[in-house]
Amino acid sequence: MVGTLDWEPAAGRTDLLADPVAAAIGGVPDAEAAAIDPELADTAAFCERYDVPLEASANCVVVAAKRGGEVTYAACMVLATDRADVNGVVRKHLGARKVSFAPMDQATSLTGMEYGGITPVGLPAGWPVLVDEAVAAAPRVVIGSGLRKSKILLPGKALAGLPGAEVIALAQ
Repeated sequence: MVGTLDWEPAAGRTDLLADPVAAAIGGVPDAEAAAIDPELADTAAFCERYDVPLEASANCVVVAAKRGGEVTYAACMVLATDRADVNGVVRKHLGARKVSFAPMDQATSLTGMEYGGITPVGLPAGWPVLVDEAVAAAPRVVIGSGLRKSKILLPGKALAGLPGAEVIALAQ
């Protein structure tokens, strides 16, 4: 187990998941969910309170890639100890002229998830999910659940198997 949380099979705890995550969780092998204090959803506070090592936690960043007047959204998964190279690797990989973090209101309305809980599970169809190699190689990693009141624990390789997922060297 990771940390001091009471992990349960996620498919049986859809009450802890945002609607799009609950709809997609059945396709994610070995996913577990646990309730947390929503005030502690941010990574540093979460890891400290629940004894989860930063290297066992992964963050999801939603980016907006722009080229020729078109905007493409993508999710980037990196370990909590790392940062995604948005202006280098992500921009080049998405073939964009400019990449920026998606504004909070756009990220939440497009995903149907809460800010601070956005996860790659259940993202809109067609969104690229860029998974850093270290995340994909992690035996178990904690990610968001779509809601601030809970987290998901799953094998890193499960993230690599999500629709639209690509494993690349993303961290800087």
